[in-house]
Amino acid sequence: MLKKSLVLIGVTAAFYLQAQDISTIRNSIDVYSNTPMVGSSKFNAMVGSNGALGGDATSLLTNPAGLGVAIAGDVSATLSVTGNKNTSTLAGSSVNYNITKANIGNASGVAAFQLMTETPWKFINLGASISTQSLENYVETAGNTNISIPKNLVDGSGNAVVGNLAYLGHAYNRYGTQTKFNLGVGANYNNSLYLGASINMHYADLEQYDSANFGLDLDNTIYSFDKQYTPFSEKSNGFSATLGVIGKITNQFRLGASIETPTWWNIDRIYSDYYTGSDGLIYYDNFTEDRSFRSPMKATLSGAFVPSKNFAINVDYTLGLTKPKYKVQGAAETELNSFFSDSYKNLSEVKVGAEYRIKAFRLRGGYSYASSPFDAMTISAYSNNGQAGDTNYSDLILGARNTIGAGIGYDFGKFYVDAAYQNISSKYKNPFLSGNESFGTGYYSGDFDVATPNSVVSDVKNIRNNFFLTIGWKF
Repeated sequence: MLKKSLVLIGVTAAFYLQAQDISTIRNSIDVYSNTPMVGSSKFNAMVGSNGALGGDATSLLTNPAGLGVAIAGDVSATLSVTGNKNTSTLAGSSVNYNITKANIGNASGVAAFQLMTETPWKFINLGASISTQSLENYVETAGNTNISIPKNLVDGSGNAVVGNLAYLGHAYNRYGTQTKFNLGVGANYNNSLYLGASINMHYADLEQYDSANFGLDLDNTIYSFDKQYTPFSEKSNGFSATLGVIGKITNQFRLGASIETPTWWNIDRIYSDYYTGSDGLIYYDNFTEDRSFRSPMKATLSGAFVPSKNFAINVDYTLGLTKPKYKVQGAAETELNSFFSDSYKNLSEVKVGAEYRIKAFRLRGGYSYASSPFDAMTISAYSNNGQAGDTNYSDLILGARNTIGAGIGYDFGKFYVDAAYQNISSKYKNPFLSGNESFGTGYYSGDFDVATPNSVVSDVKNIRNNFFLTIGWKF
């Protein structure tokens, strides 16, 4: 995307945040390295913790060996209602924004084939699952007139003047949808060892906006600016594969393990570029390009305790084994790869889920914690009084994530109905505004550009309240 940027070796995070659009860094992790994990209500109530339990097609989202645990066919569809609230706070002023979406979050099924042979192989099962989630996210930050950027301008008489642009507000806006389709096979060996494999197809379609308002003291006019190379849109598709195993240590204890390859993404982009013509005027046009991205490889270790048919508890631990990486086609990809090499922390997530049965009733719950994807970074940023200086931040761009799940269900025999609720919370430092005039990565309007090497950093609290309803049929 940033064809004009310059590669410098051995520089700090501050350089990368000036040379790159922050949303590109965020989407590399938040979208392309974090695939949809929306399953059935049972799966969501247990926060996706089923790596050593299995039994239905949502196993494809964690450990495909869970397909081999199934002894009957099962199909289900899940209605998903998601609420997304962002609160961005800067200099004591907060702006809230709520988004509510409803869609079919998951549809899945497994077909069980019992092998009527004398061998220890009991079942060969096939499964499929499709998960969809909204990518829409809006973060608006209030202005702070203490932050002022000087700008060399020319007045109506052609005279050089120096104006000051007071920062009046910023908005980050993303629309879109992400989908993951899994197709897998699972096998049951002597009711004690389960093996599975799946292929996973990924799709993303998004639009991204980044804009800021400034007030010019020379004429008391408010100007609206777009970040260079935004708005942009991306249509992407990717591929990955997963292998898994579950073993019964005893009738009560099970251990599981799975490994998912990186997702190899092909990204087609349309982006906006402001440039200065030979006549000194600013022009605007759209351009296209393609990118290739490889998300991190992930491994999951699982353990389950099933003391009776009425109770089960499962623990999953997922660890990223590699770092995100773009195929280098120019300076921009080199900069991004250098940033991830220097600042990205491998994924670490712990999930605990449990189910308790009271005859036909089901009670479920779970908790998960995912670590922040980035190390602490030092960047040049404005304080609330408008002074700029180097500041060290933890949870910059994205932060740690906590998820709490709860759910109920009722089994009618052939049919079942489940409901679930999830609360997902995270806090992070939101940097924006920085750009480099030499690279042309500041903010632009039809009149002039604004570039500052310093970031404005707000505190963002994200709360997601999600509700799910599943209807299923066993055959």
